[in-house]
Amino acid sequence: MDTVEKIVEDFASDIAMTPFSSGTRLRDMIRAIRACKTAAEERAVVRRECAAIRTAISENEPELRHRNMAKLMFIHMLGYPTHFAQMECLKLIAAAGYPEKRVGYLGLMLLLDERQEVLMLVTNSLKQDLNHPNQFIVGLALCALGNICSAEMARDLSPEVERLMRSREVNTKKKAALCSIRIVRKVPDLAENFMALAASLLKEKHHGVLISAIQLCTELCKASKDALEYLRKNCIEGLVRILRDVSNSSYAPEYDVSGIADPFLHIRVLKLMRILGQGDADCSEYMNDILAQVATKTESNKNAGNAILYECVQTIMGIEATSGLRVLAINILGRFLSNRDNNIRYVALNMLMRAIAVDALAVQRHRTTILECVKDADASIRKRALELVFLLVNDTNVKPLTKELIDYLSIADPDFKGDLTAKICSIVEKFSQEKLWYLDQMIKVLSLAGNHVKDDVCHALIVVLSNASELQGYSVRSLYKALQAYGKQGSLVRVAVWCIGEYGEMLVNNFGMLDGEEPITVTESGAVDAVEIALNRHSADATTGAMCLVALLKLSSRFPSTSERVKQIVARNKENVVLELQQRSIEFSSIIQRHQSIRSSLLERMPVMDEASYLVKRATATQATISADKLAPTVAPGGLKLPNGVAKPTSAPLVDLLDLSSDGAPASTTTSATTPNDFLQDLLGIGGVSTATAGVPSTASTDILMDLLSIGSSPSQNGTPGQAESKPVHAVPEAIDLLGSLSSTTSVSGLEKTAHPSITAFQSATLKITFDFKRQPGNPRETTIHATFTNLTSSTYTDFIFQAAVPKFIQLKLDPASGNTVPANGNGSVTQGLNVTNNQQGQAVD
Repeated sequence: MDTVEKIVEDFASDIAMTPFSSGTRLRDMIRAIRACKTAAEERAVVRRECAAIRTAISENEPELRHRNMAKLMFIHMLGYPTHFAQMECLKLIAAAGYPEKRVGYLGLMLLLDERQEVLMLVTNSLKQDLNHPNQFIVGLALCALGNICSAEMARDLSPEVERLMRSREVNTKKKAALCSIRIVRKVPDLAENFMALAASLLKEKHHGVLISAIQLCTELCKASKDALEYLRKNCIEGLVRILRDVSNSSYAPEYDVSGIADPFLHIRVLKLMRILGQGDADCSEYMNDILAQVATKTESNKNAGNAILYECVQTIMGIEATSGLRVLAINILGRFLSNRDNNIRYVALNMLMRAIAVDALAVQRHRTTILECVKDADASIRKRALELVFLLVNDTNVKPLTKELIDYLSIADPDFKGDLTAKICSIVEKFSQEKLWYLDQMIKVLSLAGNHVKDDVCHALIVVLSNASELQGYSVRSLYKALQAYGKQGSLVRVAVWCIGEYGEMLVNNFGMLDGEEPITVTESGAVDAVEIALNRHSADATTGAMCLVALLKLSSRFPSTSERVKQIVARNKENVVLELQQRSIEFSSIIQRHQSIRSSLLERMPVMDEASYLVKRATATQATISADKLAPTVAPGGLKLPNGVAKPTSAPLVDLLDLSSDGAPASTTTSATTPNDFLQDLLGIGGVSTATAGVPSTASTDILMDLLSIGSSPSQNGTPGQAESKPVHAVPEAIDLLGSLSSTTSVSGLEKTAHPSITAFQSATLKITFDFKRQPGNPRETTIHATFTNLTSSTYTDFIFQAAVPKFIQLKLDPASGNTVPANGNGSVTQGLNVTNNQQGQAVD
């Protein structure tokens, strides 16, 4: 009866309270806030409630303090300011009762952090509560200290935490261990105080204490090398025992998760083992048996078991494990790849990508399963599996792997075709040992995914075709057949029309037939038809259209009977909206109609492209692109990136070596025809005939860069006409004419040598460039130039790039520079090699 009367009195008192008084219960405030339909109504409710709480604080009502603090925590979680009640937390903590302390500590952890100055006032209360006889109050203090402890509080209160780690109460030891993790993070110097305590806790039976102790050991290993060595000596045996006990333990309801005994403890122990065994052969050897036991006995049909197996694999791959144990770990990952769960397959692929660097042969055994993952419906798994396949490719398996990827290319999703095509092209280019196989695979890729193939891949294919004379007929026939079947693939069309234009007669006459190849019948008109269809189908693409027009023009020369038809097709584009096609159409029509005499020579087959030079150029361009993407802000080619506050020099000698006016007019010098500066005049093979007699000064400028681009100055340019015609010819020795004179037929015997004096090719107030020359023995056409770049300013030049240009009959190959930074004040230099080949050495210049 008394209980009923008390309930009625409490209900009457609740009704008597105003809706927003300090005595309003938390649940009533939450109902009022949830009933708000707009944000403005919610703000009004919170504002009135905060006003009531402020009034209660000012009137110092201790009996409602804990209720107000609970409401303030809810208001704080909604995002409203509650700083005005920070002192109320301290008052509640200082109270004697457990309920008040519980709310006070909860408010302390929620409303304050370690940066608040008010926190300094709570240190004494924490110290008192850490020494309290009530274990629950001690637990509250440890929990608060572990969440908001600052460095100063850690130093002041660490002795109490150390003492509590020796307590008989399980919960107190567990919370003290967790609190000590925060202390070690804030003050790593205190790690040595907890090493022995952490090792002793590993002997406990309670799993909660064990997990806390293992977490503390993990943090100690990260904080101190001394702690790492100490735990390696004193904890390995205990960890192995814990892992064996928990693996072999019988069913325990309080620790069981899906039939697995405490998977959380499993995983914590395995992580700590990985840290302790990394780089330590003795510790790793001690762990091998228990790791093998866990890997073989753990069930993989439950998610908890898969988590333990994955952590076990990570530990095996992270320590100095035996080869057999690593194979076992990789086999577990192979089983993961057959799992239905996408997350498990994805983490297995990630782990295999790291494992391939450790044991590639073991990963190769799961190649078939990995290839199946490339065809997975999940996009992230497909991409990760494709990256792994790319790492698995080697010279022995490149053909079957490439075949599998190309077969899948025909049914792959459009969104995935771009990545798949890029990987296939990279594999074929990197591992192709036969040009025929390379051409076949690239034609298949162009046929199935030509719209996803990048331009540089097509250019590389054309370069290979131009160098493979024995395969040109086969290639043009294969491309013609592919063009008939897959005419909508842009890259295929471009490569095919280029080949038809170059090797059309091989297509029509079946030249260069390979063994086993079936001949095809293609007429001259049929070849023109194929190009015309491609032109009409891809008229919107300026590049493809231009290549089609060029191919038609070449076919008009190779097949004279089609000239009239080609002229009509070309003439249709005279009014094309694409300016490039319009201009080409007008120019090509003029060639066909008015320049019959030179058309055959003008439209000759293109010369063989230097495959090695192209590959070097392509690799250099790729590296430059990657470097440019990493740099911010990017620097234009030839530009100098100077530090902040350093003025840019007025002249730019390194910016563009072809800018002849960057440093003003070059100084004129009077030198004889055999001075060192004439070596660069001879660089292009034009110095064999001097324009003046020996001893007569030359009036030509000795600007080295101007000479570098000059093919030779006529006598009327370098001196008076009368002088030049009346003076006898002076023969320049071959020792001076580095690449072989283009016009000289005289040589001086006995002067053959491979090295020549160095010269200053360029010098200004900011930069000096020196060239050293060396002719290759037995190859008079080739000369090696060793360029040295010296910075004469007080500012360091960064992002160094050297560029050079030569006439068409000169081949230039630039070796990578020794660096991209030129030190200031001449304190060091950057060097770069140039290989120059004169293809017209010994020939006369018209």
